[in-house]
Amino acid sequence: MKIIILGTAYPYRGGLSAFNERLAYEYQNQGHEVEIYTFTHQYPDFLFPGKTQYSSDPAPENLKITRKVHSYNPFNWIKVGKEISQKRPDVMITKFWLPFMAPCFGTIARLVKRNKHTRIVSILDNVIPHEHRIGDKMFVRYFVNSTDGFVAMSKSVLQDLRLFTKTKPAAFSPHPLYDHYGIRLNREEALQLLNLPTSHRYVLFFGFIRSYKGLDILLQAFADERLQHSDIKLIVAGEFYGDSAPYLNLIKTLGIGDNVILRTDFIPDSEVNRYFSAADIVAQPYKTATQSGVTQIAFHFEKPMLVTNVGGLPEIVPDGKIGYVVEPDAPQIADALHRFFVENKQEEFERNIVDEKKKYAWSRFVETMAEVYGP
Repeated sequence: MKIIILGTAYPYRGGLSAFNERLAYEYQNQGHEVEIYTFTHQYPDFLFPGKTQYSSDPAPENLKITRKVHSYNPFNWIKVGKEISQKRPDVMITKFWLPFMAPCFGTIARLVKRNKHTRIVSILDNVIPHEHRIGDKMFVRYFVNSTDGFVAMSKSVLQDLRLFTKTKPAAFSPHPLYDHYGIRLNREEALQLLNLPTSHRYVLFFGFIRSYKGLDILLQAFADERLQHSDIKLIVAGEFYGDSAPYLNLIKTLGIGDNVILRTDFIPDSEVNRYFSAADIVAQPYKTATQSGVTQIAFHFEKPMLVTNVGGLPEIVPDGKIGYVVEPDAPQIADALHRFFVENKQEEFERNIVDEKKKYAWSRFVETMAEVYGP
C-alpha cells in the first residue's frame, strides 16, 4: 500500500515523533510505501511550555519526511490537503492528541477524501485532553467527523470517542513498545555515564513534567521516613512543562533534597537507555492518564513499574506481577516502593516482563490498524 502519516516527526522531538517514525519503519518493513507529512509550524509559542520543540539528534535514516504542514494557517491546510489527495495514498494516518490540531487535521482529511480513494484512520492518544480549554469538544467533533476509523491506545479513550461517534469503526490496541532507544546497558555502566554512585538504588520519574503526571505526589512519598532514611534515590529526568518553582519549593519544604536527583533538561534519544538501565523501578504517579509511552519504554528495557490506578495504566501493568498499581496517594506510593526494595522484587518482576511485553509488538498494532481501515 501507499501510506501517508500526517503528524509530528523529525526535526521535532518527543514521544509523538518517536511513535510516528517507528510506525513508518514498521510499515516499511512490511513492504509498504510510506511518507510522513510533518510540520513547518507545530505550535504557537503560547501552547508550547518547553525550551525548544526541536531535536538535537541526527535525522532518522531511510524515512521520507516532508515538512509542509502549518498547524494554524488555514490556507496551508487547503494546499496540503489537495496535494495529498492528488498523491492518492491508500491510507492516511493521523496521530491525534490535542484538540488544537483538530481544525488542521480535520480540514486536510476532508480534502484528501475528495479523491474517493483514500481512507482516513486516526490513532488516538486522547480524545478529551488532560488540560481542558474552551472549544475542545467542538474541535474534537469536527475532527472525528472527518475520519473514517480509529485506533485508541487505551480503553478509556475508546469510551471517550463514543461520546462523539457511535457508529464509526474503532478498536483498542495498546501502545506498542518504544524499542528504538538502544539496548539495555549494564547497570554500573549506565550509572557511570550518568555520574551517579552505584551504592544507591534508584526510582526513575521520566518524561516531560506536567501537573497531571503527579511528580508532587511522588515527592511527598519520598518524605516517608522509610524512604528518606534509606539508600533509595529518586531520579527526575525530564523537562519542566510549566513553572518549576512549586516542585523545587516542595523538595525544600519536605527536606528531601539529598534524596532527589534533578536532571531537568530534555533527555535526547541517545541518552534514554542510560536512565532506564540505571533505574531499579520506574514510577508513574499520574493523577489522570489515558496511556503513556513511558510505560512502553520501561517494557523495552524490562524495568518494573509503579503506576497509579488511572486511565489505561492498570490495563498495561498487572499488579504484583511486573510492578504495582496504587491510587495516586503519597502513602500508598511510599508503601509500594518500600515493599519493592525490602522484598527484593526486581528480579522476579523483570523475569515476568520478558513474557508480558510480547503483547506490545508493533506487528500486532499494525494488524489492528488494518482491521479498522479494511482490505
